Amino acid sequence: MSGWKLHWGRIVAAGLLSEIALIIAIVPLGLRLGDAFLRYTAPPGSFLACFLGALWASRRIPSRLVLHGVLIGLVATLFYLAISRFQQEPLAYVIAHALKLIGGATGGYVAERRKK
Repeated sequence: MSGWKLHWGRIVAAGLLSEIALIIAIVPLGLRLGDAFLRYTAPPGSFLACFLGALWASRRIPSRLVLHGVLIGLVATLFYLAISRFQQEPLAYVIAHALKLIGGATGGYVAERRKK
């Protein structure tokens, strides 16, 4: 039954670290290169950050890795929305939030396949 437990500490840590890493990676360049740069890099960067976050978190989680990955993407999304004070966003950022969920799920799926 312990395999059904959700590991909230890892979920929150991976979600926050994924979003912080994404911000650190692209915002300084976006400030220099402009909004268009951020709109093109935020979606793939969001996928990649949450994918890697889910892979990292999955090392110590025994099961339900896809669910954990989706929750990591959700935490990353909620963290971004909180720091942006839920302001209206361009379509590229909405797509980026969806890709966080997909990236987390994909990272969980890859980790699950590796464990088998």
